[in-house]
Amino acid sequence: MAKDHSGSPKLHQLESKRKRLTWILAVSGLCILFYVLGAWQNARPTPSSQSEVYSRVGCDSGSPNPDIASSRISSSSSSSSLSVPLDFESHHQLVVNNSKSSENFPACDMSYSEYTPCQEPQRGRKFDRNMLKYRERHCPSKEELIRCLIPAPPNYKIPFKWPQSRDYAWFANIPHKELSIEKAVQNWVQVEGDRLRFPGGGTMFPHGADAYIDDISELVPLTSGAIRTAIDTGCGVASWGAYLLKRDIVAMSFAPRDTHEAQVWFALERGVPAMIGVMGSQRLPYPARAFDMAHCSRCLIPWNKYDGLYLIEVDRVLRPGGYWILSGPPIRWKTYWRGWERTQEDLKQEQDSIEDTARRLCWKKVIEKGDLAVWQKPLNHIECTKSRSSNHKPHICKSGNGDAAWYQDMEACITPLPEVTNSDEVAGGALEKWPERAFATPPRISSGSIPSITIEKFQEDNQVWNERVSYYKRLIGLLPQGRYRNVMDANAYLGGFAAALSKYPVWVMNVVPANNDPDTLGVIYERGFIGTYNDWCEAFSTYPRTYDLIHAGGLISLYQDRCDITYILLEMDRILRPEGTVIFRDVVEVLVKIKSIADGMRWQSRIVDHESGPFNPEKILIAVKTYWTGEAKRE
Repeated sequence: MAKDHSGSPKLHQLESKRKRLTWILAVSGLCILFYVLGAWQNARPTPSSQSEVYSRVGCDSGSPNPDIASSRISSSSSSSSLSVPLDFESHHQLVVNNSKSSENFPACDMSYSEYTPCQEPQRGRKFDRNMLKYRERHCPSKEELIRCLIPAPPNYKIPFKWPQSRDYAWFANIPHKELSIEKAVQNWVQVEGDRLRFPGGGTMFPHGADAYIDDISELVPLTSGAIRTAIDTGCGVASWGAYLLKRDIVAMSFAPRDTHEAQVWFALERGVPAMIGVMGSQRLPYPARAFDMAHCSRCLIPWNKYDGLYLIEVDRVLRPGGYWILSGPPIRWKTYWRGWERTQEDLKQEQDSIEDTARRLCWKKVIEKGDLAVWQKPLNHIECTKSRSSNHKPHICKSGNGDAAWYQDMEACITPLPEVTNSDEVAGGALEKWPERAFATPPRISSGSIPSITIEKFQEDNQVWNERVSYYKRLIGLLPQGRYRNVMDANAYLGGFAAALSKYPVWVMNVVPANNDPDTLGVIYERGFIGTYNDWCEAFSTYPRTYDLIHAGGLISLYQDRCDITYILLEMDRILRPEGTVIFRDVVEVLVKIKSIADGMRWQSRIVDHESGPFNPEKILIAVKTYWTGEAKRE
């Protein structure tokens, strides 16, 4: 008769080990299942925006890999220590639209060092000069695109850190003396040895931008937090925007690329928000109701011409209750008319025309004092609608999307404000004061005017971005050290990246892809941040080497079926400063393709895990543009 050994201690241990092994295999199977499901999900059409927030997936605690997090990419090309990248090369079959899988891109000729593809003067001269159409965006055709890297000038130096950069720049970086000569008396910029100095002067503020803004502050409530976003038309070197920053007001400054070489370039080199742009025949690339304040200081815009079309455009982008500030001709013409070399009759007619257009827009003139005149847009259109006769021009637009602003012609009609129930109500919803505005629910979301985005999604997005930026700090050691100043979010969605960075000494250009659905740029402005529309199949409206950090979450997936992604990466290289960084977030297959192109662009890059751990199908690629310059011309 067999003996029963069920009570044996050894058998108990074996049974226990068997159970543990069975449990481990079951958990491992679940992990594999999650990964396969994630990969299957990822093989479906990629999301068109960042609205899809990945949840934490995996069998660990969700914390990032400490080895990866602690291995930071140095911004110096000579000392970059990249950890061994994750290997994703084997089985991925997703086809990404790029012209060549492996290519080493040569340096362009030094004649391209200041290349601005869509604002090149030579191309612009082919277009009509009426309404400055020749200075608007005119991008190269597909056949004209170049496949080389824009070189930095010899002796290029890393720009000064903010706030020193507000006042100084290296002459070698932007070797132009034209403005220091043409505007010498007005103190725009001065050349001092190997440096450019920006005294903060301007045509209409001989005592400096700071004193000029103090004068404005006596007329407009600049310090209450009610004014956060501003637009400066014809900005010069953007000293007005530069000195507004210490008052927690961020200005979108723009000027055309014209005979005053490098105005906008100087602004960006100083670490001040700016872009190339002009008030011509097309709408400015910003949504309706974007800015709390608009400003023109002798900006040479003919406000009295074209039936007030340019003031109508300012009205479109100005928030209800927002202010328009004008200094320079024709304001105070009785005092200055001789110096302006114009007749009194001409200047009086210009001011009368501006005053009349402002009245027809239902603006109220707040005050005219000294060299400044201030108007205010109404809170809503109740009284404006009541007072209009059938032949009153400009009419209120009857149709169309007020936010549509990408290659859209200006319209000679007033963009209607959202309806309200009483005359004291702010059309579209009142905004919180800054800084609460950054995280308060934007009215466009709370009102449900963007149906796909709820209050809960907005709050969740903020939380996600706090976690992401904390992770980026560990991946990129220079992020909290002030090394970056000019930051771009190339696919900004709700502006969560900019909000999470608001505690650092940076500003963010939030780019919303043109014709994207949903259009979220209006939400970003309601949060107190600035941005623009752009089609990334074309170049961005800026000079080379003007951004320190570019964030591109889901951008390449969004454009992979629209155009050759190689040119998007070459454009990023053009606008990125030497030793600048790009952060890509995307699916593995896309990141592998990006890396293969980046390796031929003198970038150093690595792929790392998602902040939630290795089982999330989204990964992160961090790339650093190495330092190199073009060769000096031989005598």
